[in-house]
Amino acid sequence: MDSQNKAAYDAGQAQGQTQEKASNLMDKAADTAQSAKESAQEAGQQMMGKAQGAVGAMKDATGMNKTN
Repeated sequence: MDSQNKAAYDAGQAQGQTQEKASNLMDKAADTAQSAKESAQEAGQQMMGKAQGAVGAMKDATGMNKTN
C-alpha cells in the first residue's frame, strides 16, 4: 500500500471510530435522559401520594371525611 492509500485508509478508520464514539455518546445521553424522566415521574407520584395522605388526614381531623 503506498503512502497516499495508507493515509486515506487511516483517515477512513479515524472517521469510523469518531462516528462510533459519537453514537455511543448519544446512546448514553438518551439513557441518562430517560432515567431522569423516570426519576422525576416517580418523585412526582410520591409527592402526590403524600399530598393525598395529608388531605385525608386533614379531613379526618376536621370531621369532613365522615359519611352520614
